[in-house]
Amino acid sequence: MSSAKRKTFCGSPEHTLSRRAFLGAAAGVAAAPIAADMTQLDVLQESALAGELKKRQKHCILLWLAGGASQLETWDPKPGVETGGPFDKIKTNVPGTHISELLPKMSRRMDKTCIIRSLNTRDGGHGGGAQLMMRGRKDEPNLVYPDLGAVLAKELGRADSKVPDYVEFYSQTEGRSSARLTPGFLGARYAPVKLYEQMSPPNMSLPKSVDADDHAARAHLRDFMSRRFAAGRKSSALESHADAYARITGLMSSRDLFDIEKESKQARLRYGPSQFGQQALMARRMVEAGVPFVRVSRAWWDSHGQNFETHLELVSELDHVMSTLLDDLDERGLLKHTLVITLGEFGRTPRINASLGRDHFATAWSCSLSGCGIVGGAVYGKTDAKGEKVVDGEIGAGELFATIYEALGIKHDKEYHVGSRPIPLVNPGIKPVRDVLT
Repeated sequence: MSSAKRKTFCGSPEHTLSRRAFLGAAAGVAAAPIAADMTQLDVLQESALAGELKKRQKHCILLWLAGGASQLETWDPKPGVETGGPFDKIKTNVPGTHISELLPKMSRRMDKTCIIRSLNTRDGGHGGGAQLMMRGRKDEPNLVYPDLGAVLAKELGRADSKVPDYVEFYSQTEGRSSARLTPGFLGARYAPVKLYEQMSPPNMSLPKSVDADDHAARAHLRDFMSRRFAAGRKSSALESHADAYARITGLMSSRDLFDIEKESKQARLRYGPSQFGQQALMARRMVEAGVPFVRVSRAWWDSHGQNFETHLELVSELDHVMSTLLDDLDERGLLKHTLVITLGEFGRTPRINASLGRDHFATAWSCSLSGCGIVGGAVYGKTDAKGEKVVDGEIGAGELFATIYEALGIKHDKEYHVGSRPIPLVNPGIKPVRDVLT
């Protein structure tokens, strides 16, 4: 994105298995050595293990369109009206469904994807909108809710996994502070591994003064002493410390997971040279290794000026990356167990401003859901001829989150407890959109 385009943004300060059942009793003994180290991705080539993984695990990849992508230039085009913009709509491989001409590759894959065109989330601020669309609801004065990734890390994660439960790629600066990712009342155990400056966490390798044999000997000694100390003691602090140590050592052993050079040159070329494409490839790599939730953020959608130039560039990139990701997951047998979401904090106004841009718009916008638990080819909801308001099937953030949870096999009315207070996953009375669920 050129600096000229960036100057037209709004200037907001916000810019500055179930896996627990990974191996059942039938496979437990034979697969135990492999299950002990999920970081060796080539074990997935073992057909029996790969089949077990694909049958039992569920994952989610969120393609976060930071700044707010225009529904009119993506999933809900309105050509021919005064606010429709210069781009036409095109047919898809689902009869009767049309999307923007900027998405020709996705037009041939709409049978794998559901469009929701009737979001009314009512918060057009970057901070408030991002918080709402990452948590499904607003915090209470004395209660911070966990974001989607933290909930899925808890629900789909496995306590003894050596790969992370929640990874976030966010390399651009726009909107990063708006995201406000937090495990909330679930606790730090479910916080994300944040990859902002590079593709892997820092300090993953041993110091030069410690070789692998020395490291292994130290780890065995520590485990022995820890077990002796923990015998006969029950302490939440002790358990938390042991869990944190296990997660850290697991991350260190999974450093190959973060090395994109382990992927073939053909795979890297397939996703394209862009940072967004390479991070989407990493997301596929991670869910294949057992990571429950990966968020890949692509910024600079906040097109208050030069909206059409901006979307010509960014939607074309999204079209290539998203279609490649869906194909790759499908070819590997992972798409039926992986939910892929495109979502931002809001959409863009039908009105075109004096800078040929579209402003923030949270009352009639779109997102997409593909893969796990979703009816491919479905279109839910409808906006009026100019895209100014929802005329059928209006839903909010809560209904969207309830739908996401149900698609992944999580009951939307499940409750956690903070002290003695029950906390449902979504606010009481919220229902999922059953029409788009398989």
